[in-house]
Amino acid sequence: MGTEQKSIFSTLDYPLLSGILLICSLGLITLYSASGEDVDLLAKHSGRLAIAFMAMYIVSHIQISTLSNMSLYLYSIGIVLLIVVLIFGSVGKGAQRWIDFGVFRFQPSEIMKITVPMMAAWIMTHNSMMPRRMKIFLAVLSIVVPCTLVILQPDLGTALLIAASGSVVIFLAGISWKMILALLAAGTLSAPLVWGMVLYDYQKERILTMLDPWSDPLGAGYHAVQSMIAIGSGGITGKGWLSGTQSRLEFIPERSTDFIFSVLGEEFGLGGFILLMLIYLLLVVRGFWIAISVEDAYSKLLAGGLSFTFFAYVFVNIGMVSGILPVVGVPLPFISYGGTSIVTLMIGFGILMSISQRMKPY
Repeated sequence: MGTEQKSIFSTLDYPLLSGILLICSLGLITLYSASGEDVDLLAKHSGRLAIAFMAMYIVSHIQISTLSNMSLYLYSIGIVLLIVVLIFGSVGKGAQRWIDFGVFRFQPSEIMKITVPMMAAWIMTHNSMMPRRMKIFLAVLSIVVPCTLVILQPDLGTALLIAASGSVVIFLAGISWKMILALLAAGTLSAPLVWGMVLYDYQKERILTMLDPWSDPLGAGYHAVQSMIAIGSGGITGKGWLSGTQSRLEFIPERSTDFIFSVLGEEFGLGGFILLMLIYLLLVVRGFWIAISVEDAYSKLLAGGLSFTFFAYVFVNIGMVSGILPVVGVPLPFISYGGTSIVTLMIGFGILMSISQRMKPY
């Protein structure tokens, strides 16, 4: 019996699995309160979590060499799906981001958070005869193309996460500081062009509102102001589960999705925040430890890229609801209600678990 269990669960990395289970449990508790005790919504979310765990388990059994060989194909499929979204995509809340299959909606931009670091890692570790500068150029191009397509939807938050996931792979590959400074200079010089020709008016408004949300507390700054009020009112110990006034009275917008951290902060206070951050930290540190402990270059770069992507998810969401970053619509990992994003995150951790099988002995 013991041997059979070991063969079934041998691909699972238990530090990662433990952290994910703890966060998902806290997420279900918070979501129940944030949704106004909506049992149906909680059941849907639980079903999506079950699908996500199955996806993670299946991916953890795929050999990393197979994933490496599939990188180009998966990336190409993702690009095609992004083009399909721009032409035939379903529109919701002013954005065209989904493919509607009737029974469910699928957001292709989410899978690019996985396929872009896979592609960047593949480019940087294959074709040993190719000049390094050419590899860097192709890797940057593999980031720019999907980011441009996602910005056109428009979805600036997801585009930034995709850019971060691929850029960290290039950085970990050993890019020179001269090249880093050159890229930073190019990004800085292009900022006025991005502001004038790429960003929509509402995106510019969000950036300006971030600097002073109280300038328009009932308009553009409403989300940030109400979120900060909720988090601040939680104090050290919080108001208690199901007792958050800001959330129960529906002052917090999108409280089941992007702003669910405001509900957690109000009801569980600073103590709940610290607990959640410690668990998130466990997952991020474990992910980078896996990256450090494998010898295969592709595995090392991919593990580092996926770990940083998860960190960026957490940082951007909490920064957004705390008023230190613009509101860009990024969910809180394993806490926010959602579908595609949860499955994508679980697939990422499934890849990390597959890579962990190649770790050197301690």
